[in-house]
Amino acid sequence: MSTSAEPRGTPTPLSAQPSAPVDDGRGYGWVLFAGMMLAIVGTLNFVYGIAAIGDSKFYVKDAQFVISNLNVWGWFLVIVGAVQVISAVGIWAQAAGARWVGIISAGVNATIQMLAISAYPFLALALFGVDILIIYGLLAHGRRAST
Repeated sequence: MSTSAEPRGTPTPLSAQPSAPVDDGRGYGWVLFAGMMLAIVGTLNFVYGIAAIGDSKFYVKDAQFVISNLNVWGWFLVIVGAVQVISAVGIWAQAAGARWVGIISAGVNATIQMLAISAYPFLALALFGVDILIIYGLLAHGRRAST
């Protein structure tokens, strides 16, 4: 027989209930995926940026741009590509600000791809889609690992 003053059907307060184990590794695959995609997109941006600066012939002929010309967008792509590759290495090393640099550079790259879509339409749309996945992976699952 129970000597407790509480009736048998009374729920236990939440603070007294044992907490379920939290999986700290949850979403780590998304972070690795985002880092890998960031490195690939950064490398592609760097290579295509150099090609744009050098007036390569595989871009759409006589493309009209909203702002400036293909050479200017090539320099933007080279700079953003270098930042993305460095950020990807930082994400793999779990550096403190690398995730935010990756998110910002993916957002900037998505904007650049939409502004330069007339030069390489299918590549720009593909890279834009990958940038959205990078942003999702780093925002939703890229929390800092607790030590």
